[in-house]
Amino acid sequence: MQLNADFTQRVLVHSRDLPWDDSPSAGVARRMLDRIGGEVARATTIVRFAPGHSFAAHTHGGGEEFVVLDGVFQDEHGDYPAGSYVRNPPTTRHTPRSDRGCTIFVKLWQFDPEDRTQFHKPLIEGLEPAGDGVMRSELHRDARETVSFLVAEPHAEITASVPGGIELLVLDGSLEEAGDTLVPETWLRLPNGTPLSARTGPAGARIWMKTGHLNHVRTPED
Repeated sequence: MQLNADFTQRVLVHSRDLPWDDSPSAGVARRMLDRIGGEVARATTIVRFAPGHSFAAHTHGGGEEFVVLDGVFQDEHGDYPAGSYVRNPPTTRHTPRSDRGCTIFVKLWQFDPEDRTQFHKPLIEGLEPAGDGVMRSELHRDARETVSFLVAEPHAEITASVPGGIELLVLDGSLEEAGDTLVPETWLRLPNGTPLSARTGPAGARIWMKTGHLNHVRTPED
C-alpha cells in the first residue's frame, strides 16, 4: 500500500474527517496519514483503542514513536496519559493496550536502525521561550531529526526553514498556513526545501513538530 508516499509534495490531512478503519486487532481502529507497505509498513497513523482492548505483542523492527492524544495508553512498561511522548526503538517489544481507551499519533519504521534509546516524557517537559509568544520543548534530537513540542499564544508566528522536511500535528487550537486552517489532529508534511510560515489562531495552538527526517526515508524492505 502507498498513501501520501511522494515526499517531494506538500501534504495536508484533516484526520478527523477520515473514517476509522479497523485494524487486525478487534477494538483498535486507525486513520492512515501516510504509509508505504502492508501491515508491516513505514507509516504515520492516528490509532484509537476502545476501552479494554489491546494489540497483539510485537517487536518493532523499525522503531515506533507516538504521542498520546487522549486517554491512557498502557503496556508492560507503564501507563502513559494524554500529553506523553514515547520512543520505542528498533528491537523493542511490547503488548499495547488501554483499559479506559485512548487515541495516539504514531509513526513506525522511521528510526535510525542503530538507535536503541527507549524513553518517554511529558510533552511539556523542558519548555523554554523560543520566540515572541512561543514556548518550545525539545523531545528528541539526533543526526537524522529533531522532534519538538510548541505552545504558542494567539496570533503568534510559527516559522521554520531547515533541510530535510518539516512535519507537524496540531494538538490543540488552530494554525493558518498557506491559506489553510489547521485544527486539532490536522497533519501537515512539507518537503525538503519548503519553509514553514504559519500563524496561530485566536486561541493559540499546541503543536508536535519534526524536522530533518525526510532526508532519511527508509521502509521495511530497505
